[in-house]
Amino acid sequence: MEILKYRESDCEAMVSLFYETIHSVNAKDYSLEQLDAWAPRDEREVKMQSWNESLGKNITFVAKINHQVVGFSDLTREGHLDRLFVHKDYQGMGIATALVERLESEAKKLNLNVIDTDASITARPFFENRGYKVVRTQENERRGVVLINFKMVKQLS
Repeated sequence: MEILKYRESDCEAMVSLFYETIHSVNAKDYSLEQLDAWAPRDEREVKMQSWNESLGKNITFVAKINHQVVGFSDLTREGHLDRLFVHKDYQGMGIATALVERLESEAKKLNLNVIDTDASITARPFFENRGYKVVRTQENERRGVVLINFKMVKQLS
């Protein structure tokens, strides 16, 4: 596995990975209605445009195996871990851990003391195992559908 800095040419594969992952991996914790609100197929073009902009501004890493995007994650310069997704066929292989370790290392270089994230029900155990603590449960409304996630923080040493 390689962990590389984000390139615009990765965006389409990243958006596809996002949709596939949400609709498969997160299906154990969210209803079909919630998954469709979270990752609606009709927003694909808009998402590619908006993501390319934000991923380019953020500290963004892409995990690849044999030149295929298998995961990605990004961090704002203020310390918000925005996205962390691993391809549905590559779960449990240490990809998310490698991506987050890389972002935490970059955060320390920026002299950030804290990283926060909005973790899904599915991702919460992963972040807890990495030392993130739940600050609060959140209800987010998307397309009229309520989605539960968790504001989590980690103190960096």
